[in-house]
Amino acid sequence: MEQQENHLDRERFCCWICLDLLKDPVTTVCGHSYCKSCINTHWDKEEERGSYSCPQCRQTFTPRPVLETSTMLADSLEELKKTGLQAAPADHCSAGPEDVACDVCTGRKRKALKSCLVCLASYCKKHLQPHLQSAPLKKQKLVEPSEKLQENICSRHDEVMKMFCRTDQQCICYLCSVEEHKDHDTVSAAAERTERQRELGLRRQTIQQRVQDTEKDVKLLQQEEEALNGSADKAVEDSEEIFTELIRLLEKRSSDVKQQIRSQQETEVSRVRELQERLEQEITELKRKVHELKQLSDTEDHNHLLHNYPSLSPLSGSTHSSSFRIRPLRNFEDVTAAVSQVRGRLQRILNKTRTKILQIVSRVDVLLRQPEPETRADFLKYSQEITLDPNTAFKQMLLSEGNRKATCLREDQFYSDHPDRFTYWQQVLSRESLTGRCYWEVEVGRDVGVAVTYKNINRAGDSGECLFGFNDKSWSLSCCENGYSLFYNRIRTRVSGPVSSRVGVYLDHSAGVLSFYSVSDTMTLLRRVKTTFTQPLCAGVYVYDDGDTAEFCKLK
Repeated sequence: MEQQENHLDRERFCCWICLDLLKDPVTTVCGHSYCKSCINTHWDKEEERGSYSCPQCRQTFTPRPVLETSTMLADSLEELKKTGLQAAPADHCSAGPEDVACDVCTGRKRKALKSCLVCLASYCKKHLQPHLQSAPLKKQKLVEPSEKLQENICSRHDEVMKMFCRTDQQCICYLCSVEEHKDHDTVSAAAERTERQRELGLRRQTIQQRVQDTEKDVKLLQQEEEALNGSADKAVEDSEEIFTELIRLLEKRSSDVKQQIRSQQETEVSRVRELQERLEQEITELKRKVHELKQLSDTEDHNHLLHNYPSLSPLSGSTHSSSFRIRPLRNFEDVTAAVSQVRGRLQRILNKTRTKILQIVSRVDVLLRQPEPETRADFLKYSQEITLDPNTAFKQMLLSEGNRKATCLREDQFYSDHPDRFTYWQQVLSRESLTGRCYWEVEVGRDVGVAVTYKNINRAGDSGECLFGFNDKSWSLSCCENGYSLFYNRIRTRVSGPVSSRVGVYLDHSAGVLSFYSVSDTMTLLRRVKTTFTQPLCAGVYVYDDGDTAEFCKLK
């Protein structure tokens, strides 16, 4: 009796929001009581709406009511606590929106503790007792609370589906098994569940083993990454040291040449100045003699002239410039020419070794090469979406279909000037830079070139340096009604294979593989190029005739 009274007290003094004993109790205008913090939190959430409701009776208030502590209720609660009233146990709490409610409870429903697959009902702890105490009910299957119990009822016969049809792979009831599923392979749902659990166990073991194997692979890759980073860092460090030594050597050679030039300059300038001083002394002496001779010549005294004439001293040997040879005025120009020759030879060596070094770097390959795809499905795993760049399009090319389709026209399109634009050839490049493994397909018209090129291909002018396939920066498959030809560096190679309106292009950048395929019901290899790519690539098309088109296909 006392337990029942305590239970009633708990119900009476329980907050409807937190389902616990009231704390700092307040009562709304409609007469319902809550913890002050609970009702304030509830009304805070309704602030934007402008009206405030009672969580129990849904009566609304405007403006927000001012709440004051219910002193009488608080005092009563304190008195009852002294008699042993405690907060409601968790299993007596009411069901919230996310909980499964007890199907037996009336009024405020409590949370269900279990669901019965036979009764197709859910029970709180109180109403579950018969299933735990009654021998017949103990045999019924109890599971975690579920709101989907009706899914276990046959919609045709309104019976529990305890059978499984392996033929149709669906749960059925006993009546289904003797009617429309009569000749099918049927077993009990429990037996099928056991079999499925066994299969799930095996699959789980397989997956766990794959997880372990993959974790080992990840660890190996991490170790390889560390080794790769260490090797790359060491190569960069060593290369910088070597190039620093080369720079130091060049600086020393430059200093030596400069010092030698200045030394030779000083020696030659000294010689020139010495000779210049002698010549200037000679000029002074000659001018003095000219003056003496003039004075003697101008005298009117015949005897004086005749007396002094024999005593005139003879002229000394001349050091006039006619007596020595001066080189043509080249001075140190030959030194500059010699240094320029050294620079030219060094540039040629550096250019040659740069290409060689880049090729060696591009051959660094940690992972084993996967085989080239064979079926179209294999190729589609590497499908690359290609969109065309309007800034590269020839002015008489119209781009459409989301910049995937290029059409050659007679009139100029409204493109602004751009340094990336092809100014003479009817060509256009992709926006995307292509590295790694890529595959794409092009729907070609009557006469179209499907190309792959480095980004630094020339754009301005009508030379072959700007035309796909007529330089060492691009490869172009010419597709026309009569067949195919591959162009590279001005060399044309005829290609045999079935003519199709669709061409597939496969690129493995790191492996240096570029392949062209004729795509129809099957894929036929037209041509495979094996080289070393030193830069990212772009896709491109050349559309030869007015009205002709080339379109990059959507593959995903």
